[in-house]
Amino acid sequence: MRKVGVPHPRLPLPDPGQRDDLQVFLAWLGDAIPMVEHLGIQKMRREGERLVWELALAPNLNDKGTGFGGALTAQTTLLGWCWTTLWLRERGYVRDVVVAEAGQCFLAPVTGDYRLTCEPESGRGPETLAERLASRGRGRIGLAQQLWCGDTLCLEARGDYAVLPAG
Repeated sequence: MRKVGVPHPRLPLPDPGQRDDLQVFLAWLGDAIPMVEHLGIQKMRREGERLVWELALAPNLNDKGTGFGGALTAQTTLLGWCWTTLWLRERGYVRDVVVAEAGQCFLAPVTGDYRLTCEPESGRGPETLAERLASRGRGRIGLAQQLWCGDTLCLEARGDYAVLPAG
């Protein structure tokens, strides 16, 4: 069980030039952040620059029988953190990532199992982050998240994720 004020051990970096095994990463994430086991994440995959979660609605219900906005917001924030962390790990960086700014717009109720996607807001976002890390040792990236229930876009979110200096 996690203890307050005690950092969780980091997951070893993948071999140079390799990507993380997403199932191993997801298992580590569940140990590192206890609420993850309650989010209903069923699957995690990549689609090019996009990171995708498939989620069950049941653990995220509100009193109306639809998706609870607080849970959905937490999921979009965490998915952006995962995108940034995995991007860094692929490049051999061991850094802390924090959400600096986040917001969302609810467009339709979530009435069934759903998927969340996350990708850079700008095509140059990853390149700019890499340049800032090289020149300043820290940087930020803007990410966009979307929640889809079938073919219905239910939520759009965005966040700025800060990569802190090594130390």
